[in-house]
Amino acid sequence: MLNFADKIDSRIFRIIAEACAHSGVSGFVIGGFVRDLLIGRVSKDVDIVVLGSGIKIARQVSEKMSPGTHVKYFKNFGTAMVRYKGWVVEFVGARKESYRKQSRKPIIEDGTLADDQNRRDFTINAMSLSLQKESYGDLLDPFNGMEDLKNKVIRTPLDPDITFSDDPLRMMRAVRFATQLDFEIEDETFKAIKRNSKRITIVSRERVIDELNKIVMTSKPSVGFKLLETSGLLQIIFPELSALKGVEIINRQAHKDNFYHTLQVLDNICLNTENLWLRWSAILHDIAKPVTKRYSPQTGWTFHGHEFVGAKMVPGIFKKMKLPLNDRMRYVQKLVLLHLRPIVLAQDIVTDSAIRRLLFDAGDDIDDLMTLCDADITSKNEARVKKYLKNFQLVRRKLKEVEESDKLRNWQPPVTGEMIMETFGIKPSKKVGDIKVAIREAILDGEIDNNFKDAYEFMLNLGSSMKLNVVSRISEPNNSSNIPLHEADDNIT
Repeated sequence: MLNFADKIDSRIFRIIAEACAHSGVSGFVIGGFVRDLLIGRVSKDVDIVVLGSGIKIARQVSEKMSPGTHVKYFKNFGTAMVRYKGWVVEFVGARKESYRKQSRKPIIEDGTLADDQNRRDFTINAMSLSLQKESYGDLLDPFNGMEDLKNKVIRTPLDPDITFSDDPLRMMRAVRFATQLDFEIEDETFKAIKRNSKRITIVSRERVIDELNKIVMTSKPSVGFKLLETSGLLQIIFPELSALKGVEIINRQAHKDNFYHTLQVLDNICLNTENLWLRWSAILHDIAKPVTKRYSPQTGWTFHGHEFVGAKMVPGIFKKMKLPLNDRMRYVQKLVLLHLRPIVLAQDIVTDSAIRRLLFDAGDDIDDLMTLCDADITSKNEARVKKYLKNFQLVRRKLKEVEESDKLRNWQPPVTGEMIMETFGIKPSKKVGDIKVAIREAILDGEIDNNFKDAYEFMLNLGSSMKLNVVSRISEPNNSSNIPLHEADDNIT
């Protein structure tokens, strides 16, 4: 019998053990904490299974802790959670579960430790450590989970078809653990995922996207997405991404496989950011290529306008997948829309005007946009990659120079619509909008400098050409420069 008492020799586990002994019940550390402890991953999320009332033990544990210990009860589920100095400990009574065909919500009965271990998703999550005085730290491993840990294998404790049919979310979890831990899914287990993939439709979108986001946040998410695609799950939960897969050949001319390109971009960007939404920008940057794909004998394969179509697809994808429909969605939408702009600049002579427009449109997200563009360089032609990266350095240098001189990040022109209306004595109208746009364009094109005096003079001349009379002159406001432009982030429809 393997013993790991030294691994749980801390105050919190001793208090739990004392509470169980005081109540005359057996308690065990079980699940993911045990798995992570045995492979050396740091974790403070602990599951405790009790052969009795988990809520009662949680209450006793919280009373023995410091006065500030927070405990939360979930009586409908028979569970309780204690938070203590960064630890999150969940208590539950041992139980056995049975399932109905069209629901992943189990019918629960009181059970033994063996019953509780039987209901676990994978062998590596079914191991437990005893908290009893006479066997403190003993490993209870009925399904050889320790061996699977050593061999880096994901395997179900019982028949995988039953395991996945009962709770189809476990298929997503298998892929997630394989990706997070760099494990292999055992062959029969993976075949069962393929057979049961359509069962994922009974799982709520919220639970599916929670698992998918955990895959996205791994160090190499392409592993997970390839498993999802091979298993048949991806076509069901994210058909737009699955549609990128494949290569079409006409007259010996082929385009690249945009599915694998997207996964390479995603892996590339994961080397530089923990930002979930920047990673989603990488996933969606080419999402419209299947619907914009065209072939011409003269030019070969094209995907003209895929950035514009892709930006329009983002809200629908976010809504369907239960991702947030707020500024995070708009951030992803903006990066999808703009992701070709720096690449085009890197191919051509970089003008100040083009740089101004990029700064204006990207705002504070310019650095993230450049990170996405760096990641998007996936050519197998090393010389081409080096050329792009070198040109990108020129773009970055010009961005810094123009930003320092013109202050265009999160900017709006120094003459506002209110000033235009007051000067010419007109009401809100298309003319006001036209004048505002003309001033903005003149500054971005470098025709006039970004200051109130030049912009106001330009406005007066433009108004004269439009036969508008000046009824009131305005002096320069004290805070006329660098006014934040919030509308710029929301102008994609």
